[in-house]
Amino acid sequence: MRHRWLAAALVAAWAGAPCTSHAQRSADTLRVAWRDAITRIDPYDDPSLGSFVIAHQVFDTLVYRDPKTFRIVPLLATAWNWQDDRTLVFTLRQGVLWQDGNPVTAADVAGTINWVASNPNLANSPIYDWIAGADILDPAHVRVRLSRTMPAALEYFAMALWILPEGLRERIGADTFARAPIGSGPYRVVPLDGSGDVTLERFAGYFAGSPKGEPSIARIRFRSIPDPTAQLAALLSGDADWTWRFDPAGFTAIERHPALVGVEGGSLRLAYLSLDAAGRSGPANPLTKLRVRQAIEAALDRSALAGDFGPPGAAAPAAPCLPAQFGCDVKEAVTMPYDPERARALLREAGFPDGFSLQITTAAPAPWSAAVQSYLRAVGINAEIIQLPQGEVTLRAIQGENRAELGDWGSYAVNDVSAILPHFFGFTSEDYTRDPELRDLIADADATRDPARRLSDYARSIRIITANADWLPLWSVPVPYGFTKDLDFTPDPDGVPRFFTARWKGREAAGVEQ
Repeated sequence: MRHRWLAAALVAAWAGAPCTSHAQRSADTLRVAWRDAITRIDPYDDPSLGSFVIAHQVFDTLVYRDPKTFRIVPLLATAWNWQDDRTLVFTLRQGVLWQDGNPVTAADVAGTINWVASNPNLANSPIYDWIAGADILDPAHVRVRLSRTMPAALEYFAMALWILPEGLRERIGADTFARAPIGSGPYRVVPLDGSGDVTLERFAGYFAGSPKGEPSIARIRFRSIPDPTAQLAALLSGDADWTWRFDPAGFTAIERHPALVGVEGGSLRLAYLSLDAAGRSGPANPLTKLRVRQAIEAALDRSALAGDFGPPGAAAPAAPCLPAQFGCDVKEAVTMPYDPERARALLREAGFPDGFSLQITTAAPAPWSAAVQSYLRAVGINAEIIQLPQGEVTLRAIQGENRAELGDWGSYAVNDVSAILPHFFGFTSEDYTRDPELRDLIADADATRDPARRLSDYARSIRIITANADWLPLWSVPVPYGFTKDLDFTPDPDGVPRFFTARWKGREAAGVEQ
């Protein structure tokens, strides 16, 4: 299923084109080509992947997760202490500046947390529903109160709770803030012009000793190119220095280019097929029958799909999570092997000897849905693909309209199954299982900091989910990167590009020639 024709077309696109990466290196500007059109930069307002990536360059969090070891280390906080299961006290770093030159204070930290806790209209607000509020104890200490036990709290503090200047959004207006936000991170935003492109500039006042390090490259320009072929062509022709998330066939073109390098990195993102076992999408729904769902699982050669779309050497994930995540006990998974004949027999047993029609809603890349569609049609299931933007897929899920959904989930890059199982099995809008026993098991796991109890609850949950074939994990989603050989860039295993660690080869931090 690799599209080899694409490689030839892309090679032709750059043949004879001048390479301008050396000029950009001299200008100390990294040019990024990606699909995201960013018209607002507010990590609590825009849930898109591009906004998430930029947020990690512009804003800091209380703690930082080391991308290599996954250890939580100090960032805006130098220390933290659990007073009990629902109370966490942070000791704040002193002398940190906002990008407008004002100091970061305890009022900023407490103000951000209280605003997040009290605002139900944030993008992805369910991931913050465990935060009750914060209190200033003194200029160097803030106490955070949780509404419930949250064993992975520090992971969320590191990956999704960015500290903002207290009340600034309200004083200048949310739209004004989103066009020219103020953070305390290693890069500041050049005010947006509405084009969808973004320019970041190195923040000269970024504090020494940050685990993010001192940013080296002076400017990063993110150019929005919605078409993935044009996105890769920009790299091949020398109009960009870095791109990612292109079709795997693009590696062939990159490998033939003397000035480029292509690498494939990991991520905490998982492709899945969700099936409406609960019957939310209306009557006469074949998916409410266990044998039908098992037939769909038997119809899909998930090992082959993982080989086509997953990382090199990937095996089909057995559990509805990734093995690296805490609580993902793959030994408990009950799997149905690929067996088209068995799939047809299960359909006959379920009362569908001639198969049936099935709408699959998706915002995933077309090759994904075409592959799944082909396998299902081979056993008599006439799969119709409904391709929509992600926002519309999500809206249909909220309204219970998706009979089957092909998608992928990145867990907010949180290395804990509490970032995936509650979302799909906790009676949320994305839960098409609606199993009370499953919901209660997951809730019990999330209600304790006892690792043994959590592991036991998650193990039982994984067995129920996989035995019922309610939600089929398909493959772990790799992240392909392509960039100029002039750039020293190393992908991190969680799939979040950290441009503040990149540098031009032959230069030290802050762009000083060696």
